[in-house]
Amino acid sequence: MSSSPCPCKDELRQAAFDLGASRIGFARAYALPEEEVESYRRWLAEGCHGTMGYLEKYDALRADPRELLPGAKTVISCAFNYYLNTGVTAGSVAMYSWGMDYHWVVKERLQRLAEMLPGESRVCVDTAPVRERWWARQAGVGFIGRSGLLVVPGQGTHFFLGEILTTAELEPDEPCRVTCGKCRRCVEACPVKAIRDDSTIDARRCLSYLTIEHRGDFPEGTDLHGKLYGCDVCTECCPHNRGALPTTIPEFQPRDALLSMTDDRWTHLTSGDWKRLTRGSAMSRLSFSGIRRNLSNN
Repeated sequence: MSSSPCPCKDELRQAAFDLGASRIGFARAYALPEEEVESYRRWLAEGCHGTMGYLEKYDALRADPRELLPGAKTVISCAFNYYLNTGVTAGSVAMYSWGMDYHWVVKERLQRLAEMLPGESRVCVDTAPVRERWWARQAGVGFIGRSGLLVVPGQGTHFFLGEILTTAELEPDEPCRVTCGKCRRCVEACPVKAIRDDSTIDARRCLSYLTIEHRGDFPEGTDLHGKLYGCDVCTECCPHNRGALPTTIPEFQPRDALLSMTDDRWTHLTSGDWKRLTRGSAMSRLSFSGIRRNLSNN
């Protein structure tokens, strides 16, 4: 909590850029429109969240950020670039997990930004029940593409999102009005047809979900298409990524332990190997039994 006067938006923008953010935007905190809330509930009712039961919880909090922080007046949305144009690849592992765990990297930076604000603030990075892509769109940071990913115009889809809920009142930015238009490249490229006609994702088919979030055995006939942890197909084909610039955040650089993995090392992976390989990274979300399951299905 800070008792200092509220800095102007230009000061906050510059501070966010200095902390590694590529984009920052401001939205007025309010309850989501009923149609947005009902759309999410229908998605759940159709079972598209698979075994991710946590997405069914905290309905009231998800629908109104002021329930998460009483008195919140502003939602500050920030996007942090993780794109790695290194000429190397970890092929079967999604790029977002090549570096250190983004939850801690982004949260630490946003906490420093929040210290500039008067009143009360709460930093949220992926784990709190916040509709982060929706708020990023409202704050003018980007738009939600057909793939379900946030697209930052001119910079692409390789971004981690984080929010600061604050009781400080800041002038809201204009929402992002850009759309995918008629482009359907991600829909056509998805090897498991997980992107539905209404531009929502059926997680039960999605390779990122299956390799990371799904618990237990796979449904009979499941084809992971060579993926071990996550999937980058819908980012690789997105035309908005043509102008993507590599991240300047050191913690997102690829870990040597991951880049040194060979087919033979994957085949003979032990529990100790997995602990060392995933220590401090987002990949630690997957258990050793989970990666063994994925390996045996490829």
